Amino acid sequence: MVAVRDLTKSYRQGANQVAALSGVTLDVAKGDFVTVRGASGSGKSTLLHLIGGLDTPTGGDVVVNGASLARMADDELTIFRRRHVGFVFQFFNLLPTLSAEENVALPLLLDGRAATDVRARVDAALDQVGLARRRHHRPDELSGGEMQRVAVARALVIDPLLILADEPTGNLDSTTGDQILALIRAANADRGCTVVLVTHDARAAAPGDRIVTLRDGHVVGDAKAP
Repeated sequence: MVAVRDLTKSYRQGANQVAALSGVTLDVAKGDFVTVRGASGSGKSTLLHLIGGLDTPTGGDVVVNGASLARMADDELTIFRRRHVGFVFQFFNLLPTLSAEENVALPLLLDGRAATDVRARVDAALDQVGLARRRHHRPDELSGGEMQRVAVARALVIDPLLILADEPTGNLDSTTGDQILALIRAANADRGCTVVLVTHDARAAAPGDRIVTLRDGHVVGDAKAP
C-alpha cells in the first residue's frame, strides 16, 4: 500500500541546513496498522505529511497504492488526498464556523459528490463515531473528545484507502484518547483501512500491529508490536 524509498527532507534555518529525514525507507502493507514513534524532532510528523502528500520531499519518493507522489502535479496531489487519504490531527483542524455535519461533509462537497450521496455518507460516519445527536453543533460547542470524533468521521466519510493520524490523542485525557484509538482501530479492522499513526506516547502506540521508531530522521527500529 505504502512504499517509502530513500526519503529525505531538509529545511533551511538561517545559514544552516537541517535534515528532518535522512534516507528513510519503509513499507506498509495493505490493511496494516503501523505506529511511528519518536521523540519531538525525530521526523515522525514530517514523514506522515510526506506520505499524505501534504509536503514534498527533498529527495526520494513515496508510492501509495501504486501511484508515485513525486510524479504528481499539485492538482493531482489535491485530488489524491481528497479521495484516498483520511487525516486525523492533534488539533482537530475543524472549521469553526461549520457544524459537525458540515465539517464531515466538506471533503465530499469539494469533490463534487451528489447531495444524496453526501447525506448518506455523513449520516453513516456520524453514527459510527456516536455523534448523530450533535451533528448541528459547531466546534466551540463540543468537547475536545467530540471534536476529535468529528475529525475521525471526516476521515472515514471518504471511505479512505489510508488513514494518517498525527498525535490524535495528544490533546485528550487518557479515557477519551482510548476511545479515539478504538475508533481508528475499528476502521482498520472493519473497513480494511491502512493506518499510519505517529505518536510519542507508548499508550497511543498500543493498538498498532507494528512499531517503527525514528530518531534524528533515521529509522532505528521496526518490530511487531508487543
